[in-house]
Amino acid sequence: NFDELIGQSQVTDPLKAALNADRVNHAYLFSGPRGCGKTTSARILARCLNCHQGPTANPCGECESCVELGRGGSGSLDVVEIDAASHNGVDDARDLRERAIFAPARDRYKIFILDEAHMVTPQGFNALLKIVEEPPEHVKFIFATTEPDKVISTIRSRTHHYPFRLVATAEMLSYLEQVLESEGVEVEEGVLPLVVRAGGGSVRDTLSLLDQLVAGSENNLVAYERAVGLLGFTHESLLSEIIDAFASNDGAKAFDAIDRVIQTGQDARRFLDDLLERLRDLIIAMNLGDQADRVLRGMAPEQLERISIQASKFGEAQLAQIAETVNQSLQEFSGATSPRLHLELLCAKVLVNDNPQKPAPAAPVVAAPQQTQPESSPEKAPVEQQSAPTPSPTPAAEKKTSSQEQDPSIYSAQDFKNNWDEVLERLAKASRSAWAVAFTTKVVDYKDGVLTLLFQSNNDVENFKKAGNAAELLRQQIFELMGVRVKYKARIAEQISEPVKQSPAPPQETPSQDIQSPSESSEAPEAEQPEPEPESRPKAEEPEPVEEIEDKKPAKPASEEAAEKHGESVLRDVLGAKPLEED
Repeated sequence: NFDELIGQSQVTDPLKAALNADRVNHAYLFSGPRGCGKTTSARILARCLNCHQGPTANPCGECESCVELGRGGSGSLDVVEIDAASHNGVDDARDLRERAIFAPARDRYKIFILDEAHMVTPQGFNALLKIVEEPPEHVKFIFATTEPDKVISTIRSRTHHYPFRLVATAEMLSYLEQVLESEGVEVEEGVLPLVVRAGGGSVRDTLSLLDQLVAGSENNLVAYERAVGLLGFTHESLLSEIIDAFASNDGAKAFDAIDRVIQTGQDARRFLDDLLERLRDLIIAMNLGDQADRVLRGMAPEQLERISIQASKFGEAQLAQIAETVNQSLQEFSGATSPRLHLELLCAKVLVNDNPQKPAPAAPVVAAPQQTQPESSPEKAPVEQQSAPTPSPTPAAEKKTSSQEQDPSIYSAQDFKNNWDEVLERLAKASRSAWAVAFTTKVVDYKDGVLTLLFQSNNDVENFKKAGNAAELLRQQIFELMGVRVKYKARIAEQISEPVKQSPAPPQETPSQDIQSPSESSEAPEAEQPEPEPESRPKAEEPEPVEEIEDKKPAKPASEEAAEKHGESVLRDVLGAKPLEED
């Protein structure tokens, strides 16, 4: 009867209510995944309808109809089961229609159960349409299918549709325990969760697997080792080994576990699936603590304790990251890649992400002063070598927001070049209009608090001075990142390339010199500037916008200047474009 049907209360409760109230429809459609009880429910419904004490939700089990439709019964002449997969044509539908005309031989109704109804062709359904639409009083139809969308809408609209679903883990475990108890069979801890997981919520599939394990057991005891080997799951000890390796960041132990997976013939995809399942168990154990058994049902207490201990070795973010890496690897798994290589690359990714020690790129910063100051005086070299171990080269120091002002002499031009992309990113977050003005600039030199920037045109310099307080905002981002307040000097890309184009080159220009060199002969005031000057100016005046920018470009005809401009400068001059204000 319906009380023995597990996990389908959304179907059994309304059906029992309809039977008790005698509001039975002439046609039903039962749909859902395989092995969840659709055909069984159709037989139970037929038993309820034809019971001599019915229609009733609780058939008596004693009348002829109940005995014939019960377990081990021979079947009733008035309940016709048709395999629609092999009887799906127009001729079969006509035969069914002719049989439906005759009254039942003994019982109250003549009931037709069409299993796998989605296999009926559209022509076959159309041949059945008239009798399904206007059936005789003694005829009932029950369609069972895994694909209700393939049943034509004209048939589907004339039925009561009841969707079945897969059975939940807790109900399945309880049902299997009842079955094993009735059969007098014992199982070791951990076997039933594997059977339920392999069954995927289908009662028929789960019972088939359990039947196979019981048949192959000895002394009516299903061993865990045999269940793992037969069902193809990864052994508990192997999963624990690789989880411990991830927790301790032990690469040797992790790769040894991968070798065991391959050498024992374990399916790589199943291993990844089992590993992802174990990571899910660890995350649940971390969040639920002592109450993890409410979710991790069917797990032995010893295994729960072991999982809780393993979860305590990780952080929640770390576990989530490892699970995401395994899930991505599972999705990208393909037969074209060697399974061993795929699993080893996965381990490498997890171990690299879990390694808290990140190598600091200190060597390039130590060598930076020699590269950026080839013409500097011998007296300054020892000072720059002493400034190499300062906090500026390390990534940790670069990422921190400076709360105190630093000595400007501890930084070199290379330090500013290394941090310039991040400075511009911060500026973009602070003000999009200021970033639009400054994003084309490049660091050329830095000396005693004076930062020399390369601009594409003289117009870019003017916009940097005036538009949206870009200079001060940029100065503030540099201070927050590196802890120094800088002054600016400008260098124009057009001015540097001009002596190559003009024959009467000014004597102060050096055409062949790199634009990113520390100094140029044309920047005489910068080279001759005494070192105390940055300190002689009061700090209150330093944040003033671009007062130190010097433009030494000689006047040129407008036509020649427009011809040399490119990129954003042309758009600004020709189209009259101006940066947008901050949102």
